[in-house]
Amino acid sequence: MYIKIGKTKYDIVIAKKFRTRLWGLIGKKDIDYGMLFPNCNSIHTFMMKENIDVVGLDLNNEVIYKYENLGKNQVIKVNNPQNKTSILELPQNASKKLKIGQILIFEEDNS
Repeated sequence: MYIKIGKTKYDIVIAKKFRTRLWGLIGKKDIDYGMLFPNCNSIHTFMMKENIDVVGLDLNNEVIYKYENLGKNQVIKVNNPQNKTSILELPQNASKKLKIGQILIFEEDNS
């Protein structure tokens, strides 16, 4: 799965399993992809190697929250019920062109 933001395409990993949800992007360097956490309304950046962008989405994939260039040792909670929210973590500065209220379209790779 991927998303296009402007002219840039980001592969998206869906964090479905406990281990993937637990570790997310912790310890990663040179992040060039995103990670989607369904049914999630909070994240932390403890033990992160790089800053990231965090985007909160509702059930329609509408951007309801955006935090750019989030540094280490932060906790972010989106003010929306957990079962109606997803969190999208992106590389630093990837969300600059996204706006609150914008609907994101995730596409499947056909290759």
